[in-house]
Amino acid sequence: MLSAREVSQALREAIFGRAVMSKVGHESWDEIYAGHFLVDVGGWRISIYNDCDELDYCEECVSSDGRHWSFDSGGRFGTDPIALLSTWEHETFELLLKTL
Repeated sequence: MLSAREVSQALREAIFGRAVMSKVGHESWDEIYAGHFLVDVGGWRISIYNDCDELDYCEECVSSDGRHWSFDSGGRFGTDPIALLSTWEHETFELLLKTL
């Protein structure tokens, strides 16, 4: 089982260029517009929710070793890996997603 903190750290690896991030599938961020966008960050499969062209939340993540994290709507504030990013990290990650 993965923690939200571990997933947010994987996102930071992409943000700071320490891990390669690529989209999984053929649709771009703009083409999805409202729905799940799947990315690979250094072997981690991460599903991000695109809410009308804005980065909203992380739906789920599977690490390269098979551990899993998923969004729990009943969880307390801050349990979403996206919510653990700073404002700058959030904006930078959103820009990276839009360029894939």
